[in-house]
Amino acid sequence: MPMSEAGMPRDDTPQIADSRARRHRRLDDREIVAGAIMAGLFLLVAVPLAALLPSARDPSPLLVVALVATYALLSRIHFEAGPGIGVPTQLVLIPMLFLLPLGWVPLALVAGCLLGEVHGAGSRSRRLLLALGSAWFAVAPVAVLAATVGEAAPQAAHAWAYVLAFVAQVALDVSAGVVPDLVIHRIRPTLALRPLLWVYAIDAMLTPVAYAFAVPSEHSQYAFLASLSLGFLLVVFARERSRRIDQALELSKAYRRTALLLGDVIDADDGYTGIHSRGVVGLARAVGEEFGMDATALQETEFAALLHDIGKIRIPKEILNKPGPLTPAEWEIMRTHPALGSEMLERVGGVLARVGEVVRSHHERWDGQGYPDRLAGPQIPLIARIVAVCDTYSAITTDRPYREARTTAEAIAELRRCAGTQFDPTVVDALIRAIESDAADGPPPAASAGDLAA
Repeated sequence: MPMSEAGMPRDDTPQIADSRARRHRRLDDREIVAGAIMAGLFLLVAVPLAALLPSARDPSPLLVVALVATYALLSRIHFEAGPGIGVPTQLVLIPMLFLLPLGWVPLALVAGCLLGEVHGAGSRSRRLLLALGSAWFAVAPVAVLAATVGEAAPQAAHAWAYVLAFVAQVALDVSAGVVPDLVIHRIRPTLALRPLLWVYAIDAMLTPVAYAFAVPSEHSQYAFLASLSLGFLLVVFARERSRRIDQALELSKAYRRTALLLGDVIDADDGYTGIHSRGVVGLARAVGEEFGMDATALQETEFAALLHDIGKIRIPKEILNKPGPLTPAEWEIMRTHPALGSEMLERVGGVLARVGEVVRSHHERWDGQGYPDRLAGPQIPLIARIVAVCDTYSAITTDRPYREARTTAEAIAELRRCAGTQFDPTVVDALIRAIESDAADGPPPAASAGDLAA
């Protein structure tokens, strides 16, 4: 199973939920402007390409209609792959490259996309904008084939050109998708690319299949229609996949509600510990964002920050709330709370059991002198290192039973002093950046139940 940044098995359900929400929300003004620019640029390239690129092919109107209609049908098949959406239109794009004049292909693709969205959501203008703006990927293989093998019939000797065309298709599609996200939403390219990796993997696997459909086209122009049988099979798989994802999302919500309930238990058991834990959530999420974590890792970070002290509910109150310094024997009891918390979360199971591994390690030290397992450096899960730093910052800047809160400047100075011994220096730097970036509005806010339940 793939591993997350925390060193735990990856659960993609937060990313999938986030991806689903983005697909169904309305476009804002900046996205509409960006889409209009991309659509305009596409037309400036595609129309001259269709008019000026020489071609010896003379397809019948029926063949053109059949290709466009097949593209429309396949474009309606949405296969959820990780947090991305795979659409098997590659099965007909490849035959288009071998049957239509190369210059026609981008505009034929747009026609198919619009036909597939006749009953889609949104206005006609919005659907046209999205179709034009997302059709850039078809320009790249057309340009590569036109510059290399031209309109030659499909043959194995030209495999290098076909591979180059696919690479160019992916590169242009990545640029058309990642650049707007970077400019409009300031989403880092690595984060924007993650949902697309599975999508491009599906396209890569479908391309040789589509080529196999295209090869007989020299003898039977309508051989590509066989791709519809594979498309219908994908419909069955897509529906089953969506059903399983729905179940996984519901289970993820159940784990989230369980985490919130346990957070309320901490609150009810000890008011300070509960307030402190929720304060650490906001700090830890800000640091996770500084590290460029995806939705999955951020969820794990929130859960670990919220529940890092849950083991304290099994610590005697006379020790937990003692107004003075603890004795060595009392400290030994206090130091059992990470292991106790891990055991409690392990009983819940699922994602919270994995979060329990982080809870167990949140008092480990960068130099290996922490507890309970004396892990050192990168052996400590990244999320545990983040929680350790944020936990200390929160503890320093809030009132405790035995002392008053200290200032932000004093807390930062203490973290810097302990960087490289108690704490991971990169995490300390990330927390300081997060605090400084929010200096005008104060430190990152404590997370509320509503924030975590979103």
